[in-house]
Amino acid sequence: MTELVRGTPGLVRAVNDRAALHLLLRQGPLTRPEVSRLTGLSKPTASQVLARLEDAGLVVGNGLRTGLPGRVPETYRVNPAAAYATAVDVSPERVAVRSADITGTVLGETEAPVPARPDREALVEALRTALGRVPTPRPPRSVVVGVQGAVDPTTGRLAYASEEDMAAWLFPDVERTLGEALGLPVRIENDVNLAAVAERAHAAADCPDFVLLWADEGLGAALMIGGRLHRGHFGGAGEVGYLPLPGAPTAREAGDHYGRHGYQELAGGDAVRDLLGAHGVPGADFAEAVTEAVRRAGTSEGGAEAARAGLAAVAARLAAGLASIVTVVDPGLVVLAGRLCAAGGEPLRALVERELRVLAHSRARVRLSAVTGNPVLSGALALALTEAREEAFGGPPPLPRSL
Repeated sequence: MTELVRGTPGLVRAVNDRAALHLLLRQGPLTRPEVSRLTGLSKPTASQVLARLEDAGLVVGNGLRTGLPGRVPETYRVNPAAAYATAVDVSPERVAVRSADITGTVLGETEAPVPARPDREALVEALRTALGRVPTPRPPRSVVVGVQGAVDPTTGRLAYASEEDMAAWLFPDVERTLGEALGLPVRIENDVNLAAVAERAHAAADCPDFVLLWADEGLGAALMIGGRLHRGHFGGAGEVGYLPLPGAPTAREAGDHYGRHGYQELAGGDAVRDLLGAHGVPGADFAEAVTEAVRRAGTSEGGAEAARAGLAAVAARLAAGLASIVTVVDPGLVVLAGRLCAAGGEPLRALVERELRVLAHSRARVRLSAVTGNPVLSGALALALTEAREEAFGGPPPLPRSL
C-alpha cells in the first residue's frame, strides 16, 4: 500500500493523485475498486482521484473488463500522451537517440554520425538532426544526454573528458547553453552513471548499494548508494581511471596526460591487449584478445596454460582497482560491464571475484551486467522518464508504507 499523508486538503489530493498515477504505471490498467484497494483510499476518494486525473489529461479510460461476474467495470490507464522523454548517447563515433511516451513505450530510435567539426555550432546541429529523426508528438519534458565525461556542478563545464574526443563540448555552462540552443530541457550525465541507472532499473533492483565497473577502452565506475547515484561534489565520483595503483605510472610521472597513468594505464583496453600479447594471445584490440584468451583457456591445445595465466593477470589488475573501491564503499554487489567484461564473460568474472575476495575481504556479489543492448541509452531513457513523470505528476512517487 501507499502511505497516505495528513495535511492540507491540497497536499492530500496531490499525494493521492501521485499515488494513483504511479500505481497505474506499475500495474495498470486498473478498475476503480482496484485503485481503491491497492492505494488504501476509500472507493469514493479513488473515484474522485480518477475523475480529477481524467480532467487533467493524465489518465484515460481503457475500456471495460469483461468475463467477470456482476457489473462490468471500466479500467483506467496513464495517458501515454501526457508527456514524452528522450535519451541521447554521444560517443566519439555516433549520436544515438531513443524517445518514449510517459508510460515508457518506445516511439523510435536512431543513430547519426558525430559532426566532423569539433565546435559548438556543429554539435548543436548534429544533436538537432538526430533528435529530429525520432520526433515526439509534443516536445519532450526531459532530454538526458550521456557523454564520456561529467558536468562539474561548481563550474557548469564538462570535466573528466578527453579534449581530443569531446572538444566540441568544452564550453561554459554546457547544459544551459545546449538546452537554449535546442529549445529543450537538457540534462547531461556521465555515460557510466547511466549504465548504472539502467542496471538499477532493469537488473539490480534487489540491491540498492552497488558498484558498476565499466571496463572498455577506458575505465570508469558508478556508485549507487541507497538506490541513488553518488556523483560527488565536483561530479567526478567514479572517475577511477585516475586511481593511483602500484605498478602503474603516477600522474606526476605521466605528466598528468589524460588516461596515461593509474588504473587506466594498468587495466585499460590497450594495457589488457599488451598484457595478453605478452602471454602469446593475439588480438587486433583488447576485446578480440580477451575473447581469444577465454577460448584458449577452455581447451587443452598448446598455449592454453599461457592464456589462463594471461586471463588471471587481467583479472588481478581489474580486482586491484576494485579492491580500493569496495573497501571504502562496502557495496552488496559489484557489476562488471563494458566490452572487456563482456568478452571475458563468466571465466573472467569468476577470476575477478576470487581475486577480490583475497585483496579486499569483500563479501559483495560479483556478476556480469544483465542489461542488453545499449546500457547508456537505456539508463538515459530511465532517467529522462523519471524526470518527465515527476514534472507531469507534480513530484516524485510517495514513499511506500513502512512495514
